[in-house]
Amino acid sequence: MISVIKYNAGNIRSVAFALERLNVPFSITDDLEEIRKADKVIFPGVGEANTTMRYLKDKKLDVLIKDLKQPVLGICLGMQLLCSHSEENDTTCIGIFNDRVKRFQPTHNEKVPHMGWNSLTLTQSWIDASVAEKFVYFVHSYYVPVNPHTSAITEYIEPFSAAMQKDNFYAVQFHPEKSAAVGEKIIQSFLTIR
Repeated sequence: MISVIKYNAGNIRSVAFALERLNVPFSITDDLEEIRKADKVIFPGVGEANTTMRYLKDKKLDVLIKDLKQPVLGICLGMQLLCSHSEENDTTCIGIFNDRVKRFQPTHNEKVPHMGWNSLTLTQSWIDASVAEKFVYFVHSYYVPVNPHTSAITEYIEPFSAAMQKDNFYAVQFHPEKSAAVGEKIIQSFLTIR
């Protein structure tokens, strides 16, 4: 069973629809024991870092997430909150990845937030190799710089981490649940991890 962490995030339903399309059993829950017992955990997110971290702390989900031993997938804000700090309202995050989340600084009139379809360059990746250079959907103003845990890179203003992995924690900055067949393949890549 997959647990999708329920909190004040904006894309939980779209993640649920993606899992339904793949015929994967899941629950949307903030019950600590249910999440702890899940085979895999998805930590989605659309929203603002500081407000979300306060909510996670109130529910003790921040401590729970850090202690999870099964595969965990952070999506978009979920990926950023797995880092140590975000420039978004000077927010201390969960700290799985010892990386700081930065705000895009336009250099030639680029728009922020970064919205749209961009390709993935896979590095030491847990993601199915068939999606290399394929396009996925992004919408974000903040990013994680390329680092030793980067498993896919995308370029917008500068190269940044489109996906990361450390131990049992996996993360993507893009929205696989909104990235059509390529996104489904990426979700399946996570679901096949043992």
